Amino acid sequence: MITSQQIAIIEAFDAARAAQPRLPAIEIAERLSISEGELQAARLGRDVWTLPLSPSDIAAYLPQLGRVKALTRSRLAVLEQTGDYPELSGGPQTGLLLNPGGLDLRLLYTSWHWACLIRDSMPATSTQEAQWRWSLQIFNQHGCAVHKCFALENPLPRPWGALAALGTRDTPAFTQSMPRLKRPLPEAPTLASEWGAMRDVHQFFALLQRHHLERIEANQLMEGRYTQTLPVNALETVLQHASLRALPLMLFVASPGCVQIHTGTLPTPQRAHGWLNLFGEQFTLHLDDTAIDQVWQVSKPNRDGGVTSIEAFDAEGSLVLQLYAERQEGRVERREWRQLLDVLGSQEAVA
Repeated sequence: MITSQQIAIIEAFDAARAAQPRLPAIEIAERLSISEGELQAARLGRDVWTLPLSPSDIAAYLPQLGRVKALTRSRLAVLEQTGDYPELSGGPQTGLLLNPGGLDLRLLYTSWHWACLIRDSMPATSTQEAQWRWSLQIFNQHGCAVHKCFALENPLPRPWGALAALGTRDTPAFTQSMPRLKRPLPEAPTLASEWGAMRDVHQFFALLQRHHLERIEANQLMEGRYTQTLPVNALETVLQHASLRALPLMLFVASPGCVQIHTGTLPTPQRAHGWLNLFGEQFTLHLDDTAIDQVWQVSKPNRDGGVTSIEAFDAEGSLVLQLYAERQEGRVERREWRQLLDVLGSQEAVA
């Protein structure tokens, strides 16, 4: 039975799309003060179908879906890439889609709450007739999008039809997300020594867990030792210099249950509608850098002489974008990256 609230949401969605056919669903949801997951769930049975599969089974379908646009969004950054998903590996809690330079993702299944198949009407253009756009989308328990996959091939590869045949009208139950509560900076007497003892950057997550720290708290505690605060505009400066020098970087954008990585050289950053954008041949990065609250330069020891990242956070302390120099395991960090960061640090010291 369709509720009056569901009817109201559908009517608002249809009106918004009639006025702006390509308006993103998240913007419609924000106008209605509901989550994106709630918006899509209201369309169940018409253009949306629940996929009653486990997260690992959903992930196993990804490499079968042909050429796609893969999209992951943090609070202030959106990374879109076109390509084919590589073979899935990993375990029961995490999935790995490893393809540096292509679609390269880390999947955190514990945050996957609802997966659905969505059919959206796309208007005709000067070169294309009106058609359906199919996507597979995953949401967490709060209705926040974890990852989206849009079909690019026409006709659709057969696995899309197999997913459609599994679709149900089962309605997900979402819970309200709570804003992060700021707390006094905790004490961590052994953090510096343990940080300095790291031999692999992947040990950092266990380090945070041992000390019950958020990433931004660890940066604040280690300021002057392994971390350095930078002006907010440093992020745009780094992207501009990396583009000019053809310095290949790794851009990390993380949602609550997925990390998507672009690796390669960057186009010239362009500003449009208040956002900073990178428009590459196979990828696009949209960054609402005016809402970034803090930027940090972070050094982590490893067996190869250490690695350095640039990390941007929003006002709630959530990581929105992370930059590294492209690096192969077992090789030292690029000299050009460290030179760029040295220039950045000297500019900050003068300021």
